[in-house]
Amino acid sequence: MSAQESPIYIENEWSISENRFDPVQIVTTGSNFMTGNGYLGYRGTFPEWEADEYVGCIVSDTYDNADGKWKELCTVPNGLFTAIQLDKQPVHPTSGSGSVSDYRLSLNYRYGRTSGGYTWAPADTGDSSQELHISFERFASYSSLHLVAQRVRIAAKAAAKLTLLTGVDGQVWSLNGDHFPSCSSFTNNSIIGFQCATSETGLPVVAAQGIRIYGANPSSTIVEHESDKGKPRILRKLQLELQAGEEIVIEQMMTVFSGNDTEDPYTAAVRLAEESVENGYEREAEHSARVWDSLWNRYSIKVDSGDDTQALLNYNLYHNIIATPAHTDHLPIGARGLSCQAYQGAAFWDEEIFNLPMYLYTYPNVAKNILIYRYKTLEGARRKAQRLGYEGAYYPWISGDTGDELCPDYFFKDVLTGRKIRNHFNDWQIHISPDISYTIWHYYEATGDWEFIREYGAEMLFEIANFLVSHAYLKKEKNRYEIIRVLGPDEYHENADNNAFTNLQAKWAIGAALDVYYRLSKEEPQVLKRLEKRSRIDEDRIELWQEMHDLMYIPAPDPATGLIEQFDGYFDLEDITPDALAERLKDPNEYWGWPTGIAYETQVIKQADVVQLFCLHPGMYNSDTMRKNYSYYERRTHHRSSLSPAVHSIVASQIGFPDQAYHYFQKSLTIDLYSTNPPASGGTFIGGIHTAACGIAWQMVVFGFAGIEVDDQGIHCRPHVPQQWSSVQFTLHYRGLSCVVTLTAGEVRVDAAHSNQGELPFHVGEQKFMIQPGASISRS
Repeated sequence: MSAQESPIYIENEWSISENRFDPVQIVTTGSNFMTGNGYLGYRGTFPEWEADEYVGCIVSDTYDNADGKWKELCTVPNGLFTAIQLDKQPVHPTSGSGSVSDYRLSLNYRYGRTSGGYTWAPADTGDSSQELHISFERFASYSSLHLVAQRVRIAAKAAAKLTLLTGVDGQVWSLNGDHFPSCSSFTNNSIIGFQCATSETGLPVVAAQGIRIYGANPSSTIVEHESDKGKPRILRKLQLELQAGEEIVIEQMMTVFSGNDTEDPYTAAVRLAEESVENGYEREAEHSARVWDSLWNRYSIKVDSGDDTQALLNYNLYHNIIATPAHTDHLPIGARGLSCQAYQGAAFWDEEIFNLPMYLYTYPNVAKNILIYRYKTLEGARRKAQRLGYEGAYYPWISGDTGDELCPDYFFKDVLTGRKIRNHFNDWQIHISPDISYTIWHYYEATGDWEFIREYGAEMLFEIANFLVSHAYLKKEKNRYEIIRVLGPDEYHENADNNAFTNLQAKWAIGAALDVYYRLSKEEPQVLKRLEKRSRIDEDRIELWQEMHDLMYIPAPDPATGLIEQFDGYFDLEDITPDALAERLKDPNEYWGWPTGIAYETQVIKQADVVQLFCLHPGMYNSDTMRKNYSYYERRTHHRSSLSPAVHSIVASQIGFPDQAYHYFQKSLTIDLYSTNPPASGGTFIGGIHTAACGIAWQMVVFGFAGIEVDDQGIHCRPHVPQQWSSVQFTLHYRGLSCVVTLTAGEVRVDAAHSNQGELPFHVGEQKFMIQPGASISRS
């Protein structure tokens, strides 16, 4: 869908809206307009809507397997449900029960507030004097993570008798089964709610609601009944009369706790509901806003441009922030965040490669939490390696709370035959492990946090190295190590040998493990002794690591063409463009990849692969090689993955292709806003916010257009500011020091923070500067 076709429009740099309801886009709209805080996400829906309209409050750390196949996060009972009746006639913004005008749904992503409203009149009378104006606003609190607050206003043009039903709706939208077969309602003084237990482990989950009313004094009774689908509801039935021009305001406080949050989720949910009702909506909103102010001070990128860049950047950074469980170190960033249950609320390689870098250079403690999550799930990675016959740690392709593999053997189906497709994401896509090693080392380079390496990182690096040497093959006749039967970032070509990206990442990961090993042996032998025992390391193992590192086969650029073959035999496949190949489809929903998809025996790839290698290792190849390979692979890339456009933008910036860099930059920023990627593939629902595309928005600006690289020598800047921009400004953190970088077409300005405790090493081109605390440099 294009911007012209979408009902969504940009109001200003901090707000998007839609002024017409599009039933085809209802799933996407709920994701785009959601509010969240890293603990929970509440979809952008109207208070009157129900499960059929994809209402959902998705809560972290509630993993459950209800259908025997898919383990996913739970959508909890909706504590903000509010139904309105005028003289017993349902009032609804989209159901056709009356005449609706002035429809509006908005998201303010400066403070994470969803709002909306409409004017409604009875359909059978045509009498505009009976109009009601309904509006609402809600936010997921960043000062109290277990709270979602909502305020509903109902204003009458003429005298009206209203009935309101507000409370907790137990009928939830769930992708894969009923996660709460056991739910019981409760009333505790003024608080109502449900106590539930998950189907797999019996995890207790409590959703509660408290309310506060202004402008009217309705009669109130508690009613319990079943929804049309047979699930329970506990509601307050409010009956009142409004005079002409009067309004009623209802503040609703929904609280959620699980047994993973506290030993007594019931008491915690009731107490917080009581406290938030006492505080009121405005005070809670102010408390949350103060946290948002501090977050944007770290994360914001300020762009002076003549287009919608600022609004699009803010929107994407917002969704990366609310998807991240920054409050803890034992949960992942889900590939769809908390916008829905797609991809099981679990981490992929997206977490380290696409989401994490923004935090690494703006809020390093959050990046550390994300990596500690990988340490806490190391045992799951060990279990996977052992189960598949390997040593060390083979991190799962889809990782939840335990680090065990959540990716099923059959992810897609053949839409032509209805037969399941055996995909090998869960046992052949090995690059996730060295990708984690890559990120661990870059965390150390950016922070200098050797304590993290000693306590967490070293063991992960060692176990990943053990896995890689147990997976690789020594080809004695070629005197080299090879890695066979894998799939790289391009997921259309499974069962590939010597994928260039995977092989290089493996060599790099083993090199990092060796560097840490030798430093520990020199400086902290007692720490190393403990790690050697845990990871079964001896002299023979170190020799094996070194041998694989030295002899690892990395496909080299062809001397004649400069091209790097993506994997063995890739250049022998049919050469065709994605558009031409699409003409062979018999059904638009066909899966393109292995084993029988239309792309598998061609050079058409799903997403950046060799280009991804350049993105992670920009200094490893010369510009001419990068340009030749970018030009070759870009024409053959389908970009079916949301990860691909941003990677192309970054690399295009680095190699001097400014038009393509800006084209892919804009394409990546609008993937979710204008719903450019389909919500289903091969019969599997994959809708929701593409959190990796949101996270890499920061990288496209900082690593791409600003040309920032960071290593143990400091920050390096080789800018490529787009001609569409007058300036761009952002904050960077490096080894406990921070600075503000401002770029224009002809100048680099760096302002070091007054609070810095030392000199900041900053390179502009080939010049190096040591910037004193509070000092500035400017270079053209």
